[in-house]
Amino acid sequence: MTPREYFSAPREPRYSLLFALPLLLLYEGLSALLSRSALGGVRNGAGVLLKSLFVGLGGHAGLAVFGVVLLGVGSWIVWRDQRARGGRLDPQVFLGMLGESIVYAAVFGQVVAVLTTTLLRGVPLAAVIQEPLGSLPLGTQLVVSLGAGIYEELLFRVLLVSGLLWLFMRMRWRRRAAVAVALVVSALIFSVFHYVGPYGDPLTAPSFTFRAIAGLLLSGLYVARGFGIAAWTHALYDVGFALFAR
Repeated sequence: MTPREYFSAPREPRYSLLFALPLLLLYEGLSALLSRSALGGVRNGAGVLLKSLFVGLGGHAGLAVFGVVLLGVGSWIVWRDQRARGGRLDPQVFLGMLGESIVYAAVFGQVVAVLTTTLLRGVPLAAVIQEPLGSLPLGTQLVVSLGAGIYEELLFRVLLVSGLLWLFMRMRWRRRAAVAVALVVSALIFSVFHYVGPYGDPLTAPSFTFRAIAGLLLSGLYVARGFGIAAWTHALYDVGFALFAR
C-alpha cells in the first residue's frame, strides 16, 4: 500500500468502523462487569442520550434493541463499503491507525491547553485542565473515558458534524464554509454538553474554552482522518488523563 492509499484508507467506513468496534465492545463489556455500587449510576452522557429513546420505549429490552441496531447498521455500512471497493482488508492499515491515535492522544491535551492559554491571555496552564472526573474510583473513570471515545465521537462527530455538513451542502453552501461552520458549531455544543446534568462540571471560562477547542480539533480529526481514529484518540487521551492526572 502506497502512502497515498494509506492516507485515504482510514476514512473508509470498512476500516473506520471496524477499528472503532473493539472500543465499543470494551466499554460495554467493562460497564457490564463493573459492579452497580462501583459504577454508582455513572455512564457516559452521550451514550445515555443515544440510548434514552430505546430505553424509553422498551426498558432493559430497549438497550438490547439499541445494541442490535447499532451493530446491525454498522455491519451493513461496512459490508456495503467492502462490496463497493473490493479487495481484502489490509492489517497494516489498522496498525497505522493505532499508531496515529497514540501519537495524537499523546500531544492532544498539551496542544489544546497551549491554544487555550494563548486565547485566554493571562490564564495559567493549570487553570484550564479539568480534574479527572472528581473523586470517582479509577475503574469508573476508565470506563467513562472509554465511553467518551466511542459515544461522544458517535454523537458529536458522526451524527452532528455529518448532519450539519449534509444540511449545509443541501443549502448549497461552499464545501469549505460548510466544514468550517460545522466544526465550530459542533465544538461549542460539545463543550456545553459537559456542563449539563447531575454529573456536569462547574462552568468556567477556561474549562469551557478548553473543551470547545478540544471539540474543534476532534471534529477536524474526524473530517480529516475518520471516525475510528477520532474515537481512539479521544478514548486514549481520556484514559491517559485518568491514569496520570490523579
